Amino acid sequence: MTSKVLIESNAYYDSVTLMSLSSKINRMDGVEQAVVSMATEMNKELLENIGLLTDEAKVATGNDLIIALITDTDERAEEVITLIHTELTSKKVKKGKDNYHTAKTLTSALHLMPNANMAIISVPGKYAAREASQALKKGMHVMLFSDNVSIEDEKVLKEIGRDNGLFVMGPDCGTAIINRSGLCFANKVSEGGIGLVAASGTGLQEVTVQIDRLGYGITQAIGTGGRDLHESIGGIMMLQGLQALENDDNTKVITLISKPPARNVQDKILAEVKKCRKPVVVCFLDGDAKAVEAAGATFSPTLIDAARKSVQLLDTQAVIETDIAKSVQRWIAEEKAKLADAQQDIRGLFCGGTLTAEALSILRSSGKSVKSNVAKKEEEKLNDITYSVGHTLLDMGDDDFTKGKPHPMIEPSLRNERILQEARDPQTAVLLLDFELGYGAHEDPVGVTLETLQLARDEATQAGRHLPIVTYICGTSKDKQDYQQQLKKLQSIGAFVADSNEMATRIAAMLVQKEVN
Repeated sequence: MTSKVLIESNAYYDSVTLMSLSSKINRMDGVEQAVVSMATEMNKELLENIGLLTDEAKVATGNDLIIALITDTDERAEEVITLIHTELTSKKVKKGKDNYHTAKTLTSALHLMPNANMAIISVPGKYAAREASQALKKGMHVMLFSDNVSIEDEKVLKEIGRDNGLFVMGPDCGTAIINRSGLCFANKVSEGGIGLVAASGTGLQEVTVQIDRLGYGITQAIGTGGRDLHESIGGIMMLQGLQALENDDNTKVITLISKPPARNVQDKILAEVKKCRKPVVVCFLDGDAKAVEAAGATFSPTLIDAARKSVQLLDTQAVIETDIAKSVQRWIAEEKAKLADAQQDIRGLFCGGTLTAEALSILRSSGKSVKSNVAKKEEEKLNDITYSVGHTLLDMGDDDFTKGKPHPMIEPSLRNERILQEARDPQTAVLLLDFELGYGAHEDPVGVTLETLQLARDEATQAGRHLPIVTYICGTSKDKQDYQQQLKKLQSIGAFVADSNEMATRIAAMLVQKEVN
């Protein structure tokens, strides 16, 4: 084995680029371990854990690039290093139709694209507010992908944006679709008459995907970042997005998506909703239905329900089927009959945080006792994320799982080990999984999980148990990963593929003998 560690000073690349590249390199033959990352303290800790923290790496700064490899030969290491540099230098800023140029600063990017009016910022959190402030001063809207930005800085940035008629989507904003362009993690969906504002990434993806599947489309999908409805922020961007969609002639229906906001923020938002001339659908998971309806809006308890009600408000003639088909009910009955008495628990392993929260809400509403790392209620919090207890739902994209690693939407194979762990538990009655397609997501999320799922079923069979696998693919037929191919791969091993996250959760609940109404 050969190990190499290179430090490149002042060579910054955004986290999505580096995570995707690390994932690609780690799948190559002859590569035992590969880390391509900025020299943050967290990433240095990762290097130390795998024995690659050199003296030079110890003193590197967050602006320095680390390339650390363990390969089978020196030649392979050199090949990989060459490939890494080739991949990184191909990430360029567009100028004209066929020419591309690298831009190292916001100012130089604006020289190349003087008409640009939006900046997508993905830099370490301690630098993100400064970069966002500079973009706002130049009259640009901001999508702030970076996390670890203080809530105080977030408020200041959003107040500057609001006062100057500019959007500040984020921090930690992972999804938006603006003027037909999907940004960061987004799906390719049809244009139409529904506009959305969401303090939720995968929640926004799910609703836009479901609208597309129903044969309709969207105008804009505005992300706000998950803290926008926090009491300290006051829903600044959700209110601004609501107003923008109210003034947009192409938007006929407005849809708001979030986990429950602070009460005073909810009241502020609903007061503006009440003034709105357009129909509004409000999907606040575990939200206050009576308060929403008192404001003259339509309340939706789940993400797919928000999509359906938005479509029905847009087109009163739309016919939408919501019942579980008899063929699906038969499949559930057949699978349930194969379970051993000890198999009583749902084990959900999610890439999407909001999909995890939605599943938790659905299972709770059925009277189930559930544990989760996204739970807000004390009695539902999971004490040890390494060990599931009873019905357990895990957001595998949470910081506790992704420290020094790519997000599972970028590299779904990161949950493979946990899939096997849950499958080996005699109490596991069903595995519940999601897969995300679209921009930014892994090129073949099902493909890198399929062998593990088959192994999980085989091991359960050898232990004398049957193991149902219920899945959901958040994507459209237009996404680059080819939805139908992803579907066929899951079906090839006998996994059930639901039409929505809600349906997948309901089916999992029915398999453990308590149907969710």
